[in-house]
Amino acid sequence: MKNKNIISIVLAGTLTVGAVAGLTGFTSKDTATVTSFASESDTEESSTLLTTVSDDSVTEESSSSDSSTTLTVTEVAAKALPSVVTITNTSVTELENYYGGYYGYFYGYDSDGGTTTYESVSVGSGIIIGQNDTELLVLTNYHVVEDATELSVGFINEEAAEAVVKGTDASIDIAVVAIQLDDISDETMSAIAIAEIGDSDSLQLGEQVVAIGNALGYGQSVTTGIVSALNRVIELDTYTAEMIQTDAAINAGNSGGPLLDMNGRVIGINSAKASSTGVEGMGYAIPISDVVSIIEDLMNKQTRTETVSEEESAYIGITGQEVSSEMSSVYGIPEGIYITEVAEDSPAAAAGLQAGYIITKFDSTSVSSMTDLKNLLAYYAGGETVSIVVSYQSNGTYVEETIELTLGLLSDYQTTETEASEDSEGATGRGGVPGNN
Repeated sequence: MKNKNIISIVLAGTLTVGAVAGLTGFTSKDTATVTSFASESDTEESSTLLTTVSDDSVTEESSSSDSSTTLTVTEVAAKALPSVVTITNTSVTELENYYGGYYGYFYGYDSDGGTTTYESVSVGSGIIIGQNDTELLVLTNYHVVEDATELSVGFINEEAAEAVVKGTDASIDIAVVAIQLDDISDETMSAIAIAEIGDSDSLQLGEQVVAIGNALGYGQSVTTGIVSALNRVIELDTYTAEMIQTDAAINAGNSGGPLLDMNGRVIGINSAKASSTGVEGMGYAIPISDVVSIIEDLMNKQTRTETVSEEESAYIGITGQEVSSEMSSVYGIPEGIYITEVAEDSPAAAAGLQAGYIITKFDSTSVSSMTDLKNLLAYYAGGETVSIVVSYQSNGTYVEETIELTLGLLSDYQTTETEASEDSEGATGRGGVPGNN
């Protein structure tokens, strides 16, 4: 029976790199803006996770711990380190400026107040989980890559390459990023390895585990401990999850790195820690067996890095508003986009979307606002068919359904309306009907 004790925990987070020296600047990114660009499989054969390894072959069967092949911590580290990477996230944040006059001038702010933007750099960890014809694929936490305008992945030989977000699921805090194989040197390719995936369902209390990650941004470090608890229900800022609890040290920068069994197999994704005064040795990892199918879906999405032309711009035909994590907690409704109106004869109407439905995922990518949806739509052309996950009330409870939606061409739905202002989260289609997507 699963342990249902609920405790309040914070994300282990990324380490923000700022101008202040010392071990300050720990941040835990916890907003829900999705900035990934993804869709259908970009290879003829689906990418799958490496789950067992023999001397001569690779199979797709999950494997549990085998005490006869248990390794030492040193051997686990040697086996796993080539598959662990550092991730550097550069993002831009806009803040309201309360300082004018001399202070505004001195610090480069608008002297009349207003807003100012600044560039933030944070670091986390990731796990090499696969490769297709053109890309190397890395698993990490969603909060490690959240809001990224630029991503860089560093490998075991200290070389780095530019990366892009391939797909995310903010509801469970995971993401897959892709690096073009052409951007990786032969030397790096010979130094790295694809991680082997274990079976978190077979874990037992007291079993030894190893955590690897970019703790404090110093580079990869190795810690070890035991499985302290299984199915531990914890409340984070944006979601509630059942996790593996361990006393292996997990610190800022470890997020997205692997928790390993003593065969060097990934059995968890390090994500959170308890950091209150008087608390020690309480780290948390997402159980890998719980998310394998979702990871493989993200691995096989099309990587989208260029927006479509204005002539190809897509249209859905909905007006909606954000259901934030706070609203979800207070009112007991799913996070996502609450549809307030469906345009007549629109693609949304044809697909069966209705007012009152809550869109939680667009093409397997989590969305929480109309702005999220608009940002994603910029990478999709009219005529493409995508899967949308919606929740709606039925007999007093929310049920989930996946709906296939064929996007319309925005140009076919443009009107001469000019009086409507941007509303419902300020979402507008590219040159389309104001307040609509």
